[in-house]
Amino acid sequence: MVVQTRGRHKESPLKPPGAQPPPPQAAGAPQPGASPRSGRGLQQKQPSRQLSYGAGAMRKGGAGRKGAKSEPQKPSRPLAQRVRAMLGLGQEGSLRDWRHGLQVFIEGKGAFIMRADSKIWFTFILAALAGVLHWCHITTLFENDRHFSHLSTLEREMAFRTEMGLYYSYFKTIVEAPSFWNGMWMIMNDKLTEYPLVINTLKRFNLYPEVVLASWYRIYTGVMDFIGLQTKTCWTVNRGEGLSPVESCEGLGDPASFYVAVIFLLNGVMMSLFFIYGTYLSGSRLGGLVTVSCYFFNHGECTRVMWTPPLRESFSYPFLVLQMLLLTYILRTPNINRGSLIALCVSNVFFMLPWQFAQFVLLTQASLALCFILMFGNSMLLTSYYAASLAVIWGILELSPKLLKRSRREVSLWAIEGFAWLFGTVTLKYLTSRIFGVADDAHISNLLKSKFIGYKDFDTLMYTCAAEFDFMEKETPIRYTKTLLLPIVLVVFGVIIMKAIKYTVWVLSQKDLCEREDHFNHGELVYHALQLLAYTVLGILIMRLKLFLTPHLCVMASLICSKQLFGWLFGKIQPKTLVFAILAIMAIEGSANLQNQWNIMGEFSNLPQEELLEWIKSSTRQDAVFAGAMPTMASVKLSALRPIVNHPHYEDAGLRARTKIVYSMYSRKPAKEVKKDLLKLGVNYYILEESWCIRRTKPGCSMPEIWDVEEPANAGKIPLCNRMSKDPRPYFNTVFQNSIYRVLKVTRE
Repeated sequence: MVVQTRGRHKESPLKPPGAQPPPPQAAGAPQPGASPRSGRGLQQKQPSRQLSYGAGAMRKGGAGRKGAKSEPQKPSRPLAQRVRAMLGLGQEGSLRDWRHGLQVFIEGKGAFIMRADSKIWFTFILAALAGVLHWCHITTLFENDRHFSHLSTLEREMAFRTEMGLYYSYFKTIVEAPSFWNGMWMIMNDKLTEYPLVINTLKRFNLYPEVVLASWYRIYTGVMDFIGLQTKTCWTVNRGEGLSPVESCEGLGDPASFYVAVIFLLNGVMMSLFFIYGTYLSGSRLGGLVTVSCYFFNHGECTRVMWTPPLRESFSYPFLVLQMLLLTYILRTPNINRGSLIALCVSNVFFMLPWQFAQFVLLTQASLALCFILMFGNSMLLTSYYAASLAVIWGILELSPKLLKRSRREVSLWAIEGFAWLFGTVTLKYLTSRIFGVADDAHISNLLKSKFIGYKDFDTLMYTCAAEFDFMEKETPIRYTKTLLLPIVLVVFGVIIMKAIKYTVWVLSQKDLCEREDHFNHGELVYHALQLLAYTVLGILIMRLKLFLTPHLCVMASLICSKQLFGWLFGKIQPKTLVFAILAIMAIEGSANLQNQWNIMGEFSNLPQEELLEWIKSSTRQDAVFAGAMPTMASVKLSALRPIVNHPHYEDAGLRARTKIVYSMYSRKPAKEVKKDLLKLGVNYYILEESWCIRRTKPGCSMPEIWDVEEPANAGKIPLCNRMSKDPRPYFNTVFQNSIYRVLKVTRE
C-alpha cells in the first residue's frame, strides 16, 4: 500500500480488377474524381449513368462498339492481332512490345488502386484521429470534474447518482456473482429492486449494455489472471479533514473504471463515425472536418456523456449515428443490396435495446419485432407509437394504390396519406393500449398534453418540473448562433428546400415517372432536412432531446462543402478557403466554450450520504426494506445491497404508483394514512430528506405544491415532511440523522 494525501496526482509504483462498374459503395462513398475504392461517393446528377474511373474508361475506349450493327461484318482477325490492336501495338508489334505494353497497363492499374487505397485510408486515419481526440476530451472532463481515479469504491458508486446508480448496480451484480450465468439469473429474478416483487430487470430496464460489459470484464480479468498480468493498482488515500483513509484502485481491473472506460471508448468511435458521416454526406473530407469541429465547438449542447456516463443514450446514440449513415447510403444508392438492409436492421436493434425512449426517435424515421423478443415481450414496445406507426405505414402502402385514384394530383395524394398516417397511428396506439391493458407509456401522452394544453397531474409534474424535460432554454439558439452553427444550417436548409420545391413543381408538371427519376437525385438531402425538422420539434418540446438536435445540426453543417448544393459558389471561390474562413470564425466562440469545459475542476465528495450508507450496512439487517427519494434509493440498492420499494426508472405504471405512495411523505396527508400505505409495501425504514420539503426548480414545483394539484382539498395544511422533521412519533421513530438525511423507522404497533 502507498499512503498518500488527497492530491491531484498519484506517485505510481514501478510498472486484378475487371472492366465492370463497381457495386454500390458502402459507408465510404466515391467522391467526384475519386476512385471506386476510395469510399467517397460519385455524386452525379444521373446515377443511372455513373461510370467508374478505370472501368468506365476501358468501356469508352473499346473499339468498334458504335455503329457495329449498321456496318457489314468484317472478317475476323487472328487473336494475336486483335490483342496487339487492343493494346495499341500495331500490326507488327513484337512479343517484347506486347509484354512491355501489358506491364505498363498492369502498373497503371496498380498505381490507380494504390491511389484509391491511399485516399480511403487517409479518410479513415482522420476519422480515427477525431475519435481519439473526443475520447481524450470526455475522459479528461470526467476526471477533472470528479477526480474519479482517486475515489474509493464507495465514492465511485455514490458518484453514479439516480438512475445511473441503478443501472450500474446490475453490472456490479453480474461481475461479483460466482459465475456469469449465476449473475444473469440474479438480475432476471431480482428481489431487491421492487420489494416484495420478483422482477426480470433485463426485461424492464434495457440492461443489455451492462450484460455485455460485465461479460467483457469477466473475460478480461480472467485472461489477465491466467497469464499473470496485473490489472489494477491500489492505493491508500489520506482524505484529510479528520476523515478515515480509503483504498483507491486504478486500472481496468477496477469494475467502475472498466465500465466508464468502455463507455468513453464507444463515444470516441462515435466521433469517428461523425467524421465519416460528414465526409460521405458532403462528398468531401472538409465536410467531415466541419462536422467534427461543430461538435467540439458546441460540445456542451451535443452530449452529456462526460458528466453522466451510465445513462442509456451513452450506449444507444452511437448506433443511431451509424443507422443514419447507413440510411444515407441506402437513399443515395440506386441499387440497394441485402447487406445494407441487414446492417440497417442491426443498427436499429443496437439503438433500441439500450434505451427505452429510442422508439420515439425512430418514430421520426422491422427491427421492432426482434427488440420485442430480446426484451422478453416488453409490452411497452408492442403498444408503442413506433409500432403503431409501422403498422399504419404498411397499411397505407398496401391500400393506397387500390383506394386512391392515381388521376388525383400528387399534392392531394400526399395530404391524404399524411393525414391517414397521423390519425391511424394515434388511433391504433390508443386501441392496442386498451386491448392489452398497457399503461406504462401513458405518461408520455400526458407529457405531450402538458406541453400543448397545460395538463397537470402528479406523474406529469414529476417530469416537467425537472429542467431536462422542460421546454428548450431560450439561450440555446443564441449559443448556436454564436458558433455560426445555426446560421450555416439555415443556409443549407434553405438551399435544400428551394431545390426540393423546384423539383416538386416540376414533378407536378410531368407524367413520365422515368423522367422524374432522372431529374432529381437529392433524396438523402431531403431526408436530412425533414429529420432536422423532427429533431427541432422534439428539442423545443423537451430540452433533453436537444442531444439529438445539436449533433444533427453539426452533420447538416457539413453540406456547406457539398458541390451538389454549392457548386455554383465553388466556381468563384476555393472550397478550402471558404471552409477554413468559416471554421476560423466559429473557433472564436467555440474555443471559449471548450476552455470553459476544461476549466471545470472538482472532486466528488458526499459525506452525508457516505455516513448514511455506512450506517445502513452496519446497523440494519440484510433484508431490511427501504423507501425514500428515487435518487437515494438507487444508492441504497447499489452500495448497501438492501431491498427498496421504489427507484428512478419511472417508465413502469406500477412503479409510478409505488413512488406516489412513497412520496406521500411530502404531501399534506395525515401521518397515520401514510404509515398504513408504507406498511402495505413492507417498508421498514423511510429515508426523509428535509430539503425536498422546500426546494423547487420553479414556481409550483415543490413537492407539497405538486401534491396540491393532486389533492386540492388538503391545500393549506402543514406538509407531513415538516411535521416529521420535528417529531415523527408515534407513527415513526428517528434512528439516524445527519445534516441531510433522517432515517425514520416505521413502527409496527
